[in-house]
Amino acid sequence: MTTISPAAEDSIDINLVDNIIGLLKASDNSAVINQLELLHTSDIGVLLESLPPELRRRLWQLLPQEMEAETLSYLGEEVRGSILDEMENHEVVAATEAMEIEDLAYVLDELPEHLGEAIIESLDDDRRQRLETTLAYTEGTAGRLMSTDVISVRMTVTIAVVLRYLRYLKPLPLHTDALMVTDENGTYLGKLSISTVVSEHPDTLVSQLMQEDADRVFADASDHDVAVQFERRDLISVAVIDTEKKLLGRITIDNVVDIIMAEADKALLASAGLVEDEDLFSPVLPSAKRRAVWLGINLITVFFAAWVIGRFELVLDKIVALAVLMPVAASMGGIAGSQTLTLTIRGLALGQVSSANLRWLSSKELSVGLLNGLAWSVIVALLTYIWFQDTGISLILAAAMILNLTAAALSGVLIPVILTRMKIDPALSGAVILTTVTDVVGFLSFLGLATLFLL
Repeated sequence: MTTISPAAEDSIDINLVDNIIGLLKASDNSAVINQLELLHTSDIGVLLESLPPELRRRLWQLLPQEMEAETLSYLGEEVRGSILDEMENHEVVAATEAMEIEDLAYVLDELPEHLGEAIIESLDDDRRQRLETTLAYTEGTAGRLMSTDVISVRMTVTIAVVLRYLRYLKPLPLHTDALMVTDENGTYLGKLSISTVVSEHPDTLVSQLMQEDADRVFADASDHDVAVQFERRDLISVAVIDTEKKLLGRITIDNVVDIIMAEADKALLASAGLVEDEDLFSPVLPSAKRRAVWLGINLITVFFAAWVIGRFELVLDKIVALAVLMPVAASMGGIAGSQTLTLTIRGLALGQVSSANLRWLSSKELSVGLLNGLAWSVIVALLTYIWFQDTGISLILAAAMILNLTAAALSGVLIPVILTRMKIDPALSGAVILTTVTDVVGFLSFLGLATLFLL
C-alpha cells in the first residue's frame, strides 16, 4: 500500500455513496459509524473522495481513530491535504503514528515543516531511522517506494535454521514471497523463495537453493522503470540495493500496481489538461484557475488558426463552398495525428522508442499517413463532387487531405519525442501542439491551393 495512487482508481457501489450521503444529511451518526466499520479502508478512501467538502469533513470526524492512518494512505494528494488542513496538529500526529513508513514519507512532504518535525519526534528510534532512510531518496524513485521491512538470511545456513528464524519473526511482513540473501556485510547475493523454504530438505544449504541472478533495482531508479521491470519479468517482489550492492529494502507488486494505476490516471487527465490528483469535489475557484490555464493556451492556438484563415479572405468571399468544406481536411488530420501521438507516447513510456529506431518509426507512420490520405481523399473527392458539382474544389480538398494526414502522422511521432527530450510531459501538452499543427496545415493547404488554382 502506498500513497502514489488515489483511491479513485477503485470503485464502490454507487448505492453506498447515496446511502452515506442520506445518513449524513439526516445526522444519523450511529448508522454512519456502523457502515464504516463494515468497509475496508480503501473503500472508505473512495467514499471520502465521492463527497462534497462539508459532508467529507463530517464523515472523517465519524471515522474511528484506529482507521485514520490507513485511510489517509488511500487518498489522493489533494483530498488528503484538504482533510489534514482541517485537523489539529496533535490529531495529525496521532493519525500518522500507525502509518507504514513509505506512506508516512509521502504524507510528510505535504505537511508544514514544524508539523513534520513533530511527527518524526513522536516515532520510536527504529521507525525514525527507517523513515529517515526513506526520506533520503528523491520522490518518484525506488528508494522512496521501497519498504525497509525485509527479511534477509545468510547463504551459509541451512533451511532448518531459516525456518526457525521465520517462526521467531512471526508474523512475516506482508507480501513476503521470498527472502533476500546477503553476506555478513549486508551485500545482496540473491533471493530464496518461500515455496523453496517450505518444500526442500531442512539440511540443505541456502547457497544450494538461492537464485543468484535474481532481479534487483538500484535505489535511484525511477518508479516508472521499476514498474516496467515488474511487468516484463512477472515479478512479485524485487530487492532494492545501493551502488555498493548493499541491500536496502524491497518493492512488492502492490506498490507497483499503484504506480501503474497512477500513471494511467495521469495520462488520462493530462490529455485534458487536468492535474493528476485533482479533487472532483474541490472548491470552484481552484478548479477554475487550474482549467483556465489550458483554456488560455487553447485560445492562443485557435486565434493562430483563425489568423491563417483570415489570410484567405478573398478566396472565401468568392467561393462560399470553401467555407463549408474547410473543416474536413483539418478534422481528418487531427484524428490521424492523435492516433499516432497516442501510440508514440505509449512507446516512449514503455522504453520502445529510441534514437536508433526513430527514423524507421517516422518513415512507417509517414507511409501510413500517406496511404490513408490517398484512400480517403478519393472518397472525399467523390462526395464533394456529388455535393457541389465542382471538379476543382473536389481535387483541391483531396490534395489538402493527403498533405494534412501526412503532416499529422509525422507530427504525431516527432512532437512527443521532442517534448520528452525537452523534459516536458508529452501527455500534457502534445495534443495541444498537434491540434495546432493539423489545423494550420489543413487550412493552409486547402485555402492555399484554392487561391492558387481557383482564383
